[in-house]
Amino acid sequence: MRERKYHHRPRGGSHARNEKGTISIYFVRAVAEAVRARGGDPEALFREAGIRPALLAIDASRVSSQQYSTLWRLFIARFQDEFFAQDSRRMKPGSFALLCHGVVHCKDLNGALDRASRYFDVFLDDLGFSISRVGPRARLTLRSHRGAGVRMFAHETLLVIAHGVACWLVGRRIEILAAVFAYPKPVHASEYRDLFGPSLVFDAPETYLEFAVTTLDLPVVQSERSAKEFLRVAPENILLKYKSAQSLAARIRRRLRQILPDDLPELDVIAQELHTAPATLRRKLKAEGQSYQMIKDDLRRDLAITYLSATDLSIRDIAHALGFLEPSAFHRAFRKWAQTSPGAYRRAEQMQ
Repeated sequence: MRERKYHHRPRGGSHARNEKGTISIYFVRAVAEAVRARGGDPEALFREAGIRPALLAIDASRVSSQQYSTLWRLFIARFQDEFFAQDSRRMKPGSFALLCHGVVHCKDLNGALDRASRYFDVFLDDLGFSISRVGPRARLTLRSHRGAGVRMFAHETLLVIAHGVACWLVGRRIEILAAVFAYPKPVHASEYRDLFGPSLVFDAPETYLEFAVTTLDLPVVQSERSAKEFLRVAPENILLKYKSAQSLAARIRRRLRQILPDDLPELDVIAQELHTAPATLRRKLKAEGQSYQMIKDDLRRDLAITYLSATDLSIRDIAHALGFLEPSAFHRAFRKWAQTSPGAYRRAEQMQ
C-alpha cells in the first residue's frame, strides 16, 4: 500500500472545503448577477464567503456547499432578501423560518406542501407553486403570477427549496421521477442530475417535479424543536437535498473514500462487498440517478478541489492521494472535470 500523504496545513480558515459536495460556479455567477441587481459588489461578498472571484472565469470550477451556503446567508444579511432578488418583492429575512415552523404542524406531506405554497404566495409576487395528483404521480408545478417571465435561477432556487423542505418534513429523500422545465436546456444541465434526478425534460410549457403520489400521504415527522435545528444549518442542508447517508451512492462513496489512495476497485468488487449482484447494484444506482463511474469521478473531483484549494499538498501528492499512479493521469482527469489544469485552478484560487 502506498504511504498516505494527508499531513498538510489547511488554508482558508473556517472556509476550508469539506467533502459534503460541491456546487457549480454557474450558481455563484447567478448570485453575482443578483448582487449587481441590488447595486452591490459581488467580489467583496465572494471574498467574505471565502470564494476567490477569479474562479468565475473558469466555467467548470466549483465551490463547496458550505461556501455557497455562506454566500446565501451573506446575501440575505446584506440585501434583506432570502430569494436572491429573483422576485419583484423581497423575501424578507425570517420568512423561511416562519414557513418551516408553520408546516411542521401538518399531518402529512400533502397538507404541508399545500400550506407551504400559501406561504410563498404571501412571500413572493411573481412565482409560486401548487400540488396536484396526476395518476400514480404527484406534481409540484411552478406558477408565474402577474405575467412574470421565466427566470431560470428563480425556478431552480424555488424547486430546490421546496424539494429540500419536503424531504426534511418526512425524514427521507424523496425520489424525483421526472423534472420538467419551461426553458431551453441550460449550459449547466449536467448539474441537474444531482439536483433533480436523471429524468429531465426542457422546453416544456411549464416547470414541475413529479414523484410518487403515495409520497403525499407520508406523515410529517418534524416538530418545532427539530425545525430549530434544521434552520440552524440551513441552507446547506437544503442544497444537499437531504441526502440520505444510507443511500447506496453515499455508502459506496464512503467506502471508496476509505480505499483511497489505493487503486479504486471495479464495480463487481464493491458488489461482492455489499453481497449483491453487479447487475442489481447498477440497477439500484440508476434508480438513484447515479452510476459507479459517476460516484468515482465526483469523489475524486471534489477531493481534488479540496486539496488544491485548502491544502499545501503538491500536485504530485494530490495525484497520489486520489489514487492516480502518475501525475499526468491526474492532469488529464482534472482537465476533463474542470476544463483547466490543476495548477491553473490553484492559481485562480489564490488570486486576490
